Formats: sequence, C-alpha cells, structure tokens
Amino acid sequence: MKISAVILNYNDADTVKTLTEEICGYKQLDSIILVDNHSTDDSKMVLKELEAACEKIHTLFLDFNGGYGTGNNAGVRYAVEKCQADYVLISNPDVVFSEECLKKMAGVLERHEDVAVVTAQMEDAHYGTQKNGWPLHGFVGELLSMGPVSRRIFGSFLKYPESYFKNKKAVFADAVHGSLLMVDGRKFLDCGGYDEGIFLYQEEAVLGKRLKNYGFKTVLLLNCTYRHEHSVSISKSFKGQLERQRLRENSVLYYLEHYLKAGKIKKAIARLWFLGIRMEIRAASMIKKGEGWK
Repeated sequence: MKISAVILNYNDADTVKTLTEEICGYKQLDSIILVDNHSTDDSKMVLKELEAACEKIHTLFLDFNGGYGTGNNAGVRYAVEKCQADYVLISNPDVVFSEECLKKMAGVLERHEDVAVVTAQMEDAHYGTQKNGWPLHGFVGELLSMGPVSRRIFGSFLKYPESYFKNKKAVFADAVHGSLLMVDGRKFLDCGGYDEGIFLYQEEAVLGKRLKNYGFKTVLLLNCTYRHEHSVSISKSFKGQLERQRLRENSVLYYLEHYLKAGKIKKAIARLWFLGIRMEIRAASMIKKGEGWK
C-alpha cells in the first residue's frame, strides 16, 4: 500500500512550505507531489528548494492555471502513474493533520472495496468542529445553500440531522469538504476526477455526483480531525468577497447545467437569485463598516 500527498500551490509557497516540512517525516507517506498552478511569484524557487531537501518530494509545474480541479487531477495522475500510489491525499496548503489520522483514512480504503473517498472531521479556525459532509442537493437546494440568509433559515433541510452522526465513528456522505480528503487513486481517475470545466468552488458536489454514478461511496470519519485555516490560500488569490462570489456563481451555473440538467428558465432564476445574494453581501459589508444604508 503506497500513499502519496498532493498539495496544490498558487502564489502561496510559504503556506505550502509550512505543511510540507511538517509532513515530510510521516512514515505513512511514500511521496509528496507539489503541484504549482502556474504561479506568478517566486513559488518555483521555494518548491524546488523543498524538493532538494526531502527525497519524498516531487514538483510538478503546470503551463497554465486551470483551477483547483485541473491542478489536483494532474497531481493525482502523477501520483498514480509515476509514484505507483494506491491512495492519494488531496490537501489544501492551509491544513494541519496528524499521521494517525492519515493512517485511519487509508485503513478505510484498504478495508472497503466500495469506498473511493475518505476524510476526517474538520476543525475550522473560525467555526470550530464541523460536520463537513452533506447530502447532494437538487436545483432549489443548491440555490438555498448559497445565500448567507437562506442557508441559515433552511440549514436543517440542507444537511444531515444530528441524529445521523450520533454515537458513530464514521458515516457515509454524498459530498465532503475539499480541503482534505484521501482518494483511491485509480477509482478517482476512473470516474473522471474533478471536472476541469470548473475553476473553483462546487468541486465537492461534482466529485460526489461522479462517484455515485460509478457506485462508489464517500466516508466521513468522526473519530479523527484535521484543522483548516479557513480559506487562507483562496483569500490570498481572490481578495474581495464579491470576486469570490462571482466565481462561485459561475461554478454553480455550470453544475446546474451539466449535472442537474437545468434549462434556460432555471438558469435565469438562478441568476436573479445571485443578484439577491450580492445585495446581501454588500449590505453586510456596509453594516460591518458602519456605513448603514446610505
């Protein structure tokens, strides 16, 4: 059983370096693939220095920035084809996880042939311990889950009930948070991996859909955790909340069309819904700045 880790970088080599230096000594990891998504800073030099310092590390420099899915697909492909990895940990740079947690995730994949993805419970720096697994939604559910107000009002309909997790060490989930997950490398590639038509956001739902179509399952472990420094890498690349919102809207529209088969009318409804969300974001921003409703 060989395990690789894939860490995606875009103009955030210092964060990548912190994680890589922490996990390079993990005996469970046979290789670490650092994928650079065509950074525009000095990332190449930093990543090359890391590669020279640890024999486990491989660097992969892409010719263009195709987004989260493109970068991680390339890393998983390299891990399976070049490093002969059985299981691949897909990790954001802004996470912290133990070797024991890594071992538990790999153990699930080793014991259960129908499981293709495993993750641990996420501890978020802002929101505490979370149930980072959720059911896939239909058209209405996707829209409700986007709105800052609507997802709070209808939250109980958009996630698994607390009883689903009570007194359990692990549960199945349709989709899990993309900041840290371990995949069976061959199954991941067989089902198509991430959809490279999406640059950022909505990757979890896409992967969940693709896995279900192939009859594979996803497991959320409740007996181990990892820490996520909430969107550190994304926030460095996309400073404004509205800029990130527009990226999310493009991804959701793509998902609605290609995976939920939404037609022109539903997509028009979605665009109107997005306008309302932008108004919510602007209003919240003004209130935060003390500007009121001027």
